Amino acid sequence: MNPTFPEPKMKLFTVEEANEMLPRVRVELERLRRLYSFVAEQRESAKAAATVSNLGGGMIGGTRYVQNLYEIGKITTEFHELGIQLKDYESGLIDFPSMYDGRVVLLCWKLGEPEQIEWYHEIEGGFQGRKPLEFDQ
Repeated sequence: MNPTFPEPKMKLFTVEEANEMLPRVRVELERLRRLYSFVAEQRESAKAAATVSNLGGGMIGGTRYVQNLYEIGKITTEFHELGIQLKDYESGLIDFPSMYDGRVVLLCWKLGEPEQIEWYHEIEGGFQGRKPLEFDQ
């Protein structure tokens, strides 16, 4: 007998709630970008170290590499638990699910934009389908 688990409920944000989170989220997105950058720079070294791991090999900076992977996981898990959808770590693109005109849409923001949500898009629309926000703010 397989137990059935209820579908997890999607967190829906108001524009105000999303805007209140942006200062903290921006800091974590900038940190995430730096962590990913280091991991990307070390990817070849990590592959080489994994290939010779049965010979007792390692890599210079291996501890930092593993720590960065851990921190990436921690940040992305925190975003997920908060209900924030991380779309692209490199550009710092995130979405906040929200209700608009009786349907769920995604409030869209990325690093470099003002610290307030100005865009949204349909769930299937993606970043290319962004529209100016006209919610009652």
